[in-house]
Amino acid sequence: MGEQAPYRDDLAQGPEMRAEWLRTSDGVRIRVGHAEAADSKGTVFILPGRTEYIEKYGRTAKDLVRAGFDVVSLDWRGQGMSDRLGADPMVGHVGRFIDFQKDWAAVRSFAGKADLPKPWHMIAHSMGGSIGLRALMSGSDMASVMFSGPMWGIDMAPYLRPVAWTLPRLAMAIGQGHRIAPGTSIKSYPASEPFENNLLTSDPEMFDHMRRHVEAEPQFGLGGPSCAWLLSALQECAALARMPSPALPALCFVGSNERIVDTRAIRDRMTHWKGGKLLLVDGAEHEVLMEKPNIRRQVTGAAVSLFSSFKG
Repeated sequence: MGEQAPYRDDLAQGPEMRAEWLRTSDGVRIRVGHAEAADSKGTVFILPGRTEYIEKYGRTAKDLVRAGFDVVSLDWRGQGMSDRLGADPMVGHVGRFIDFQKDWAAVRSFAGKADLPKPWHMIAHSMGGSIGLRALMSGSDMASVMFSGPMWGIDMAPYLRPVAWTLPRLAMAIGQGHRIAPGTSIKSYPASEPFENNLLTSDPEMFDHMRRHVEAEPQFGLGGPSCAWLLSALQECAALARMPSPALPALCFVGSNERIVDTRAIRDRMTHWKGGKLLLVDGAEHEVLMEKPNIRRQVTGAAVSLFSSFKG
């Protein structure tokens, strides 16, 4: 076992979980969490989205453990309790988007050394969907994957796209890539925005749940992305769009009221994914795993059904 890291069990409402510190190949300290299931049928890796952290998926992890799966999740670099990389810890900064693959490599190594039960599966949300897709394309021993609102493109008005590419480039050119991207806020979204017309969930209880997290644990708070993050994320989405999908079964859930990621990019990808299936969740916003109980049961149940079809 490695060095134990803090874990806010009081906030997660999840299974018993041990958190540890890992060091990536470039020296960044990240946090990983592992929950064990009795008579485990395999391991599910939860790859959170931007601004997210292990405890946010406590309820999902609890459902998966009850279904007989070990669960592993992490805080990506620049968020949660992992190392923040910019001058302002509230800015979601990375120098290069591809560096997230070093976090994944560290978590994959952790799971291998711990000999976690196989087969292995992945649940990847939003930014985690982009990181996870790259990992799968690069060669992975995952048996299957479930995506939730994957960030294979960023939703924005057509007239804003040239600005989104140009301004971050200018910021990078003058050494200001760590600055917050124009049009975004330094404040944590659940703590600063009202529930009405929010972009994350149609469930007021889950929105309050997220708000309580960032109010109770300051290290969970994160504002908008840096210029470097935005530019490199756009570049990564464009690069992934040119690459074929990996050969493994995939489910992809998208809320019918999705307003954060580009649904056209998702449709394009899933239409041509052999063994892939795209499912529209009626009435849902971006975070289908943070939605109303009936929606969460639908999404988690489909994932469990897929994962359970594989035998260790």
